[in-house]
Amino acid sequence: MEEHTLNNKKTCFDSEKYLRLQSEKIKEKMKEFDNKLYMEFGGKLFDDFHASRVLPGFDPNIQIKLLDHFKKDCEIIFVINANDIEKNKIRADFGITYDMEVLRLIDSFRSRGLLVSAVVITLFNDQPAAIAFKNKLENLGERVYCHYYTKGYPTDIETIVSEEGYGKNPYVETTKPLVVITAPGPGSGKLATCLSQLYHEYKRGIKAGYAKFEKFPVWNLPLKHPVNIAYESATADLQDVNLLDSYHIDAYGTMAVSYNRDLQAFPVVRSILKNIVNKDIYKSPTDMGINTIAECIFDDDLAQESAKQEIVRRYYRAKVEIKKNNAPKHTEERIRLLMNELNLDKYDRKCVKPAEKKEELSLKPSVAIELNDGTIVTGRQTDLLTASASVVLNALKVISGIEDKFELISPQVLKPITDLKKNILNSKDGVLSLKDVLIALSISAEYNPFAKVAYQNLDKLTGCEAHSTHILSPTNEDTLRKLKVNMTSGAIFTTKNLFDA
Repeated sequence: MEEHTLNNKKTCFDSEKYLRLQSEKIKEKMKEFDNKLYMEFGGKLFDDFHASRVLPGFDPNIQIKLLDHFKKDCEIIFVINANDIEKNKIRADFGITYDMEVLRLIDSFRSRGLLVSAVVITLFNDQPAAIAFKNKLENLGERVYCHYYTKGYPTDIETIVSEEGYGKNPYVETTKPLVVITAPGPGSGKLATCLSQLYHEYKRGIKAGYAKFEKFPVWNLPLKHPVNIAYESATADLQDVNLLDSYHIDAYGTMAVSYNRDLQAFPVVRSILKNIVNKDIYKSPTDMGINTIAECIFDDDLAQESAKQEIVRRYYRAKVEIKKNNAPKHTEERIRLLMNELNLDKYDRKCVKPAEKKEELSLKPSVAIELNDGTIVTGRQTDLLTASASVVLNALKVISGIEDKFELISPQVLKPITDLKKNILNSKDGVLSLKDVLIALSISAEYNPFAKVAYQNLDKLTGCEAHSTHILSPTNEDTLRKLKVNMTSGAIFTTKNLFDA
């Protein structure tokens, strides 16, 4: 088999094939209805690093590139749960609230020439933060619609599909044949918005359809395939469980994988759709989805190993989020059970033990990076640098073939930054973050040939694995994320100060 690599790492997934197959399936689905399809897009439209970690070669922005193919025929509606706004719910991988994520995504879509037509706030009940967000959007010139709890849901289908149910929600005016319904995270109300819109479309005589753009779990991979188990680990806080789609098995005699929420909701969704369109259009949850991921995996062994690594990463992330009080305690226990199913251990992540060993020897917070060639590089916190800054400089020296004795950044460059942090910005210790050091490196690259080579090799950190013995500061975590380093950390704060933690 021909070996495929990206950033010096082997790949197992064909993104170009996936883009082609998914596009073809969407076009087929659009033709089934009256040239009006509401498509629920789950997962992340931008920066789906879960998928790219689990399936090396998966383009993290493949979904948005797919929408580029439908640019003339597509518009986007963003959905956000009013309760998530009220609770300041955080998107963990970016560290920003769901409402701010909606604004970020709108800007990103429009920068590509895609039409964002509206924002729908679901489960609206005059929550103060939701009202403030609505007013902010409207002041910015956005169309905002408030949808309410659906009367009669989930048992009283006649009430749900009536003026008292979906009819109570305002109709979101759309003009394109493909309407993408997306959200900053799960539980936002994408399905309810789609069904509400279908109700209004059929009242207007438009025979619209509904479908789901699916990624995980992958319906035609085995139930216990590590790629599917990695999905369970990613949604452990929601207590999602992968299950065989019994409806699909009964209808077609074919095995298919779904998950608990879809299976639980299907009888209701099926009844609602049948009531709206006057016929039974779907026989199983799997029927509703468009998912060609399995057809695009060309190295299953690598996919399995990569998925196992993601499960271990999720274990460390869960421990940190629990420590920060951002995740329920059952999350860690659930992921531990999944690890046990695959005989995985927390030390199956190669960079963990070297980081812990470095801390043991230095008595300082430490970080270890596993480079793409398997080399392990460590760094510790010093009086001048955070551990993240130290390890990245050390890693760049190794990648660039620069001996340790040579300086990448001179003290004359670092001192003014330290003075600024201490004396002007009133930093407690003046220790330089990774961001500070990268700025200093870029300055040094103008006159220091070693710094220039190191700076030019920054992109070679993409896809590297790293582990910190302590919880990273938001600044260091964000910088490592932007460098596309796959980072985990121990659940220990670097300080005992309550405010800083």
